[in-house]
Amino acid sequence: MTSPHTLTSGDAAQDAATPDAPAQPTGPTLLMHLAGPLQSWGERSRFPSQRDTGVTPTRSALIGLFAAALGRSRDDALTGRDPDTDGDLRTLSFLVRTDRPGTRLRDFHTVGGGLPRTETVVTAEGTYRKGANALVTTRHYLQDAAFTVAVTGTDTALLERCDEALRRPRWPLYLGRRSCPPTGRVRLGLLPGPPMPYLLDLPLARPIPGRHVETVPVSFDADRPLRPMLDQITLRTGEFNTTEVADDPQSYATLDRRYLDRTRHHVVVHLPAARCGGQGTTYLGNAARYLTTTRGAAS
Repeated sequence: MTSPHTLTSGDAAQDAATPDAPAQPTGPTLLMHLAGPLQSWGERSRFPSQRDTGVTPTRSALIGLFAAALGRSRDDALTGRDPDTDGDLRTLSFLVRTDRPGTRLRDFHTVGGGLPRTETVVTAEGTYRKGANALVTTRHYLQDAAFTVAVTGTDTALLERCDEALRRPRWPLYLGRRSCPPTGRVRLGLLPGPPMPYLLDLPLARPIPGRHVETVPVSFDADRPLRPMLDQITLRTGEFNTTEVADDPQSYATLDRRYLDRTRHHVVVHLPAARCGGQGTTYLGNAARYLTTTRGAAS
């Protein structure tokens, strides 16, 4: 790979620690576009006092989005009522491209102040809070952010069901919280082949820069090593980094929410400025033309 970046020993160790992950996911790729006035991808917060947001969609939230689209309840959100036929959403893998990082918004929020105790918000256990009845929270959001997400997996039938569910979702979709609906189309389509070539070529949902700008930095985050996906790409990259996040869901049940730690892989790739496809309807038109051309070439 033509790049000024030299893989550090930590990067090499991380790649070696995941020998079962193929260099490129096999099978088709499901593409999604996540954009809206507000998004919130909680990573560490626990209700009620602080509701944080990460800088990219979490694995837990993306799996939850598909569970909502498929109409699964919290108790059977991950595996469906019949894991053998419905498919396990935990087998899905996500590669996220940050088209626009957005800006942060902090919201000071109160609920139930001045009301009798029995008319305030109930707790997760179904009881009422003791003492002061006003529920005070600080909630954090991303404003005007946009992400392109590539979804892959070993179960092609499950990917096809997820694609159809995005086309006709059973329950409303939202970007991390119910107060954050998406704008525009979420589903971009199910395409043959691995995800990285699509994310390197698909227009970016960001303003078109001045004519003297040659490249733009774009962040990529994934739940598998990124270096093998970029080995054959002659683009300049930054350092390959990893962090541990607790967003791998094991249960969404109301009284039994459980998550495991996982490794999140991150890199910045400098894409040609020509990839910037504008915003709003301009971007949607450019993305539609790319997808139409790509489907025609693949058929």
